[in-house]
Amino acid sequence: MSSDFYTNSIIPYSGIIIKICRAYTDSQEDFEDYYQEVCLQVWRSKDQFRGESKWSTWVYRLSLNICLTMIKKKKNNRQHTVSDYNVPEASEDNHAFSDESLNLLYNAIKQLSEIDRAVILLYLEERPYKEIGEIIGTSHNNIAVRITRIKERLKKILN
Repeated sequence: MSSDFYTNSIIPYSGIIIKICRAYTDSQEDFEDYYQEVCLQVWRSKDQFRGESKWSTWVYRLSLNICLTMIKKKKNNRQHTVSDYNVPEASEDNHAFSDESLNLLYNAIKQLSEIDRAVILLYLEERPYKEIGEIIGTSHNNIAVRITRIKERLKKILN
């Protein structure tokens, strides 16, 4: 991966990638693996970007798909192996997991369905409902209703 591509096409969107990876992982190690995989796949897939959407929308959609795929692979691997894997506790060294209030929010978000997680992350990213609908594959009216319901669920979970 060239440093120009990384600097111009990944770093400006790293916030999006970090939020998605953080919402779909339980440990710093998994977060780092997911983040690295997303960056690699963005680079590998860059020639497939057709300009039909914004680059940020494409990066978000790709990041989400990669995280969901990695979750499925991880679930399949767990079914085939027996282990006593424990998620490590957040420590001072775990940057993505060091803010306790943020951890509470992400833990609440993780209790949502995979699609609702994606919707609320896009909402928190201040994406317009129309763009969220394009990414998720539904109407902006449906997104508005979903966001209201998601907020209610998150309030219940956090209280």
